[in-house]
Amino acid sequence: MTLMKRSCLISAVIFLLVSFQFSAERAAADPSASDHELKSELENIYAERAKILINGNTGRLEKRYLMEQALSKNAFQHERNRTEYMNAWADKRNIKLIHADSSIRIIRRAISGDTAKVSLVQSLKIAYVYNNKIIPEQFFGVGTRHFMTLKKSNGNWKIAREWYLDPLDENPHKIAEKPEGAAPSDKPKSEPNEDKKFNRARAVAYANKYAGAAWGAGNQHHYNKKYLDYTGKGGDCTNFASQVIGDPEEGGGLQMQGGWRYFYKSGGTQTWVQTDSFSRFLLRSGYGKMIAKGDYQQIMSPSKKYPGGAVSELQPGDLVGYILRHDDTDHFSVIVGFDDSGYPLVNSHTADRYRVPFDLGWDKDTKYQLFHIKG
Repeated sequence: MTLMKRSCLISAVIFLLVSFQFSAERAAADPSASDHELKSELENIYAERAKILINGNTGRLEKRYLMEQALSKNAFQHERNRTEYMNAWADKRNIKLIHADSSIRIIRRAISGDTAKVSLVQSLKIAYVYNNKIIPEQFFGVGTRHFMTLKKSNGNWKIAREWYLDPLDENPHKIAEKPEGAAPSDKPKSEPNEDKKFNRARAVAYANKYAGAAWGAGNQHHYNKKYLDYTGKGGDCTNFASQVIGDPEEGGGLQMQGGWRYFYKSGGTQTWVQTDSFSRFLLRSGYGKMIAKGDYQQIMSPSKKYPGGAVSELQPGDLVGYILRHDDTDHFSVIVGFDDSGYPLVNSHTADRYRVPFDLGWDKDTKYQLFHIKG
């Protein structure tokens, strides 16, 4: 996803959070046949989209949209693009997508005649196997928050418009090639330790517990209520990364210092919540060490310094910064482990991820900052 597109989507979410302030009490009161019908139809729509994400048969989705209307057609094209991207990425990584399971939670809904406005959360579980290795199915989770308008047409609810921050919204023709000879260790890394000032095991447990709407996350798919949610204020990814390494009760326990602080009554400082400020703080404070910075090919390719590629030096509890253009960090994720083939997996917020392959949702122009957290 381009930086401009990502910024526009965040702005759209802010607008929708404000404009979709129809009453939750209204939605909950006196559930009618229309409510049950709508809920059932939404469950069917998202289950079908999950299935098509794997088999690629996007033509079957057209019946769910008002294809003669521009906004509805755009929503359909988004689903077609993410499906193409997901399968193209799998091909590039020599894996096969096996199945995807969807569950939704309706937050608010308002039905007026043949129009329904809905906000909901989807938790998506995706399974995959490697084509050239005999290992069990691997799983990861994605969580997304959707704002949509549906219209009834010929007795069926159809999507008139839909917005959501999608971690799979990427150009399927710009996926980085995996370098020849590059492969993370076939032996997954050992469990994170608990020594020194930085408690890696606790940091990873925190990242898994509070990974939000993504399948696999704990805390009933909610963020930690001690902290403000910055999703509608530019993104919550850095706030989450700061929590993971710095929460004194459940996280890694690194002591707040300098400008890197969270005030529980008012929120985080710029260094706590803003990507560039946080990345500079990690290096300046000594809490972090830059293992490497470069595009996918550069961090995956074996070198004299890193025979397994720089990415093989990552440990659970370390951080990955993502640069879309210039030299400005645009996103942070947390290394939480490795799949059974040794591929690094990450958790993050805003578009919620749980044990997702670290490069899924990024393209060949993305630069990666690999931060080892030292404590």
